[in-house]
Amino acid sequence: MKAAATEALEHASVKQYCKALRMPVVGANFLTLAEQAVKEKRNHIGYLEALLAMESEERDRHAVQKRLHDARLPRMKTLEEFDFNQAPQIPAAKIRELAEGGYIERAEPVVFIGDCGTGKTHLATGLCVAACRQKRRVRFTTAANLVNELVEARQQNAVRRVLARWMRFDVIALDEVGYVPLADIGRQG
Repeated sequence: MKAAATEALEHASVKQYCKALRMPVVGANFLTLAEQAVKEKRNHIGYLEALLAMESEERDRHAVQKRLHDARLPRMKTLEEFDFNQAPQIPAAKIRELAEGGYIERAEPVVFIGDCGTGKTHLATGLCVAACRQKRRVRFTTAANLVNELVEARQQNAVRRVLARWMRFDVIALDEVGYVPLADIGRQG
């Protein structure tokens, strides 16, 4: 009876430590993994490694989900879903290379030019998703939304603040550039 009470206190203590250290996956899985470790005759280091791996994987998954949410993508579209057979003029190998993110490190722009319905937004969104998976800060917007935000910021004398916010992103995907008469905006007061 005493052993069961001690064990219950230990379990509660571990859960409290996990809560304080913000390790919810460890707190939720330490007993199950301990039982599994005993069955598989794993040592304590192997058990600890499995616990920490679970916590790390969950944090990575959560970080990617947060990046995807913060990116404000119009729709969740990945490069894996893009049908390169329907668009043979688009080099699949080059797009896959871009998805690796080297262009981000080199601060190189990527520009998709083409008629409506050719997959520009899908490809841009797919590259944004790939960047989010690499835990990059990404923002997707239309040219009209960006121009409106900057015009509003100018009216409120907040252009520096808005530009500083935009400068924090690793990738900015600007869609529908051809729909905004930028020259007219530039000539206004």
